[in-house]
Amino acid sequence: MAHLTLSVLPLKLAVCRVRPDTPVPAAGGDFWSLTRTPDEVSLVCEEYLVPDGMTAEGGWAVFKLHGPFPFDLTGILTSVLEPLRDAEIGIFALSTFDTDYVLVNRAHLSEAVNVLRAAGHTVLEA
Repeated sequence: MAHLTLSVLPLKLAVCRVRPDTPVPAAGGDFWSLTRTPDEVSLVCEEYLVPDGMTAEGGWAVFKLHGPFPFDLTGILTSVLEPLRDAEIGIFALSTFDTDYVLVNRAHLSEAVNVLRAAGHTVLEA
């Protein structure tokens, strides 16, 4: 299993459902991700930027996995997600070109930090 360095970012995030017929909201804040598929559109942004009237679930904290990671490297997310799964901590994962981000409910953040450290990861807190 890979032993990684992760940082807890000092952000309060929300995961939003965007209706497919709604114009894409403007990007803003320090963390913003939009995913569009044929079936749905999801927006992840800071809670204070959730557009009015949008269905959203707030209360997310975010771990940044320190990359960059080559595309052919395997097991990166698994090494983080399996310990969280075993502790019954739900996640929402996002990937960028260089790294990955794992969101957990803020109510479980302290437990998630402890679980990840016990799994051999280094977790830096803001």
